[in-house]
Amino acid sequence: MNTGVRVVNAGAFKDHFSERSEDYASYRPHYPDALAQFLASIAPATRCALECGCGTGQFSVLLGAHFDQVVATDASAAQIENAARHTNVTYRCAPAESSGLGDGSVDLVAVAQAAHWFDLDAFYDEARRVARPGGVIALVSYGPMTVDPETDPVIGHFYRDVVGHYWPPERAHVEDGYEKLFFPFELIDPPDLAIEVDWSLKAFLGYVGTWSSVGNARKAMAQDPMHDFANDLGAVWGDGDKVRRVRWPLKVKAGRIS
Repeated sequence: MNTGVRVVNAGAFKDHFSERSEDYASYRPHYPDALAQFLASIAPATRCALECGCGTGQFSVLLGAHFDQVVATDASAAQIENAARHTNVTYRCAPAESSGLGDGSVDLVAVAQAAHWFDLDAFYDEARRVARPGGVIALVSYGPMTVDPETDPVIGHFYRDVVGHYWPPERAHVEDGYEKLFFPFELIDPPDLAIEVDWSLKAFLGYVGTWSSVGNARKAMAQDPMHDFANDLGAVWGDGDKVRRVRWPLKVKAGRIS
């Protein structure tokens, strides 16, 4: 078992995304179906999944294709309001640490790109409470993306040197793929997975604009850092309608809840 580092967020949840919930819904990349297939394959059944910190539901709807019912929760009402709809997905405005579900009611507890915001001890207690015997828990994350040798240096400079100081400290756990995150469960090895999208320059800039570091930098700097970045990236991207492949390796920390 990996005992790692515990992340505890006291008091009100840290809301870095509500102000940009519409952009978040429009520009955040979608997870591959192979991820949901893997989680469904290791769950004891596919009757019900709980996704915590669901944001605008990119992963929720994917789980909805593999589970009879998905309950997706987020502490941000704005995120829930802009969430993608699916017949098998029910959204609730609730913290990850208190889902409101009954004891022993879910086969899978999943979190995508959000576990570093949780009070992990309380969240894990909630996961144990709601999981059926043999239930599975999975923490999914993705770090910095790669595009190609032409654009990566410009993107890397912006990520590290321009807005790097404005990332919340919890971002460090995303950077290392949750390697040091406290996880007291029997590990299940995942397959190699990645998010891959083909984006125009506009779509790529829309995604970067959803970064919490960009939002923090806008508040702290005299000018919007996206202006110079758009010019610098456009100079190497070329035709704005040109589509480039963007790739994020996925890290999946999955385990059996005993």
